[in-house]
Amino acid sequence: MPPFKLEAPFKPCGDQGQAIEKLAAGVKAGKKHQVLLGVTGSGKTFTMANLIERVQKPTLVLVHNKTLAGQLYQEFKQFFPHNAVEYFISYYDYYQPEAYIPQTDTYIAKDASINDAIDQMRHAATTALLQRNDVVIVSSVSCIYGLGSPEVYHGMLLYLEEGMEIRRERILSKLVEIQYTRNDADFHRGTFRARGDVIEVFPASSDAASVRIELFGDVVDAIHEIDPLTGKSLGRLPKVPIYPNTHYLIAPNRYEQALKGIEQELEERIAFFKRERKLLEAQRIEQRTRFDLEMIRAMGYCHGIENYSRHLSGRAPGEPPPTLLDYFPKDFLLIVDESHATIPQVGGMYEGDYSRKKTLVDYGFRLPSAIDNRPLKFEEFERCLNQVVYVSATPGPYELEQAGQEVVEQIIRPTGLMDPVIEVRPAKGQVDDLLGEVRTEVAKGNRVLVTTLTKRMAEDLTEYYHDLGVKVRYLHSDIKTLERAELVRDLRRGVFDVLVGINLLREGLDIPEVSLVAILDADKEGYLRSHRSLIQTAGRAARHVEGRVILYGDTVTESMRLAIEETARRRRIQAEYNRAHGITPESVKKSIPTVEYAMAQMDYLSLDLAAESQAVYQQEERDVEQLIRRLEAEMKAAAKELKFERAAELRNRIRALRMKELEVKL
Repeated sequence: MPPFKLEAPFKPCGDQGQAIEKLAAGVKAGKKHQVLLGVTGSGKTFTMANLIERVQKPTLVLVHNKTLAGQLYQEFKQFFPHNAVEYFISYYDYYQPEAYIPQTDTYIAKDASINDAIDQMRHAATTALLQRNDVVIVSSVSCIYGLGSPEVYHGMLLYLEEGMEIRRERILSKLVEIQYTRNDADFHRGTFRARGDVIEVFPASSDAASVRIELFGDVVDAIHEIDPLTGKSLGRLPKVPIYPNTHYLIAPNRYEQALKGIEQELEERIAFFKRERKLLEAQRIEQRTRFDLEMIRAMGYCHGIENYSRHLSGRAPGEPPPTLLDYFPKDFLLIVDESHATIPQVGGMYEGDYSRKKTLVDYGFRLPSAIDNRPLKFEEFERCLNQVVYVSATPGPYELEQAGQEVVEQIIRPTGLMDPVIEVRPAKGQVDDLLGEVRTEVAKGNRVLVTTLTKRMAEDLTEYYHDLGVKVRYLHSDIKTLERAELVRDLRRGVFDVLVGINLLREGLDIPEVSLVAILDADKEGYLRSHRSLIQTAGRAARHVEGRVILYGDTVTESMRLAIEETARRRRIQAEYNRAHGITPESVKKSIPTVEYAMAQMDYLSLDLAAESQAVYQQEERDVEQLIRRLEAEMKAAAKELKFERAAELRNRIRALRMKELEVKL
């Protein structure tokens, strides 16, 4: 198995080298928790890659949103071209979970569109973990959600090698058993075709190559990796493992036991509802569950089979579900990027899922065991961990406590840029004082970010400055994702000069042209004015050589004091390093793309359908179905390129077209 080998055109610089040495020494010494305090722009991803090469452990990189996950995946692919770098996020283009609203007696069926490319990448991730050790998986919080048992997934693979004696019928029946579909006409991922003694299989984990098995009687004569389009052999294989087409499988020795377990729970639930005189719920749960049981018996699968995962895997009630973490070997390394945001998100997943499923169970839509198809509780997540490195510019209290307050620092930026200067000014007259600063910066061709505490304040301030001739816009939660991308792009291009927002942390703003960040009402303690939020917000000015921050407040709060002292401490270290090495800081120069999708999104992305109805379609495309097919192809291509916002926009256009088509038919 090849070792991790990092390839990069540059070497560690600044204080990257000492950070890598300390972290690697800590991992090798068996430290369970370490913290890397790395400022924005200091090359934390490169440090992570060097750490992986040093310790040679299978690694999970956990981040709090899929856009950042996509960026890290691309970077690690470049750093480790000869190793297995995989991507594991939710595989839905669109996801509406099953739910019931008792107040209005509204049942919402699960509605989802699975992205084939991401599903393939998930299979590639689990397959790689079961076959090799040089694996890096970049994942969103999807990794803590229930997944099929790794023992069953691995145990039900079809293994073939040259010279092996096996009947043709046995191969075909095994492929059907692990959820592959025979399709001699349309050969695609998850299907197989058979012509005489030649069987071709398109594995679930592959996106570009399939397998041809040539039989001579009951003996495997040859195995080839082939191009699925041309059928041309890409090379001969001595052996091949073909993993299942789904992570949710029923092991042969558990099949009858699983079905009996579901039936027994169903009988108990019906009896419970009848005792409670809830006859409607009793009838509902019986009809729905018996239909699912018939589907499983006939097809080996049913819609929503994951709700029966506890019975399929043989777990006890309340036992945590198998997740991606269970596919890793015990000695794996976890790197939590942006840990101040990722750790709280991991901790918050279970409660929301439990609340929704409990309502479904209480009203007879699901058996109680459906609750065990869930994300991990935080304490269960902790039990799965081996060694962890938390990475953030502002580590949270949990990470610091786990690491015993020991922190490895990476303060120096390769560009020589220093953290911005912070000054405090009175809140009284803050709007007019800031106006003068804005005009000064705009005259120099720079941009300004302003944070307020409320949406009303953002809108009023924008209107006031606009009336005074300032080119200004505002950004808050009512601004849709795609509009945010355009706003950021227009700010960088100089279409306007000032962007006003409430919480500019979550927007993932990386704008080198910003030289001034102004925080209004900085002395109002709370989440948006905590010392971590103040440091993160101030970091928006760290890409500019003249970057500075103004905190407007009548008093200096503890959060303000901590933020000012921490920033000043970092500036001293950076200035001393620059003097010692003769470095002259320069602003970051970054090209402005035609369309910029750098927004940080949560694991599930949703866009309002109303926005789609305004889409303009080409008049010559009279055939709606043809247009839908074209848009679906574009959507899948965008998702495969990790352009999720574009994929979401196309998905919603398709939904709008289908709704219009339905209205015409009615």
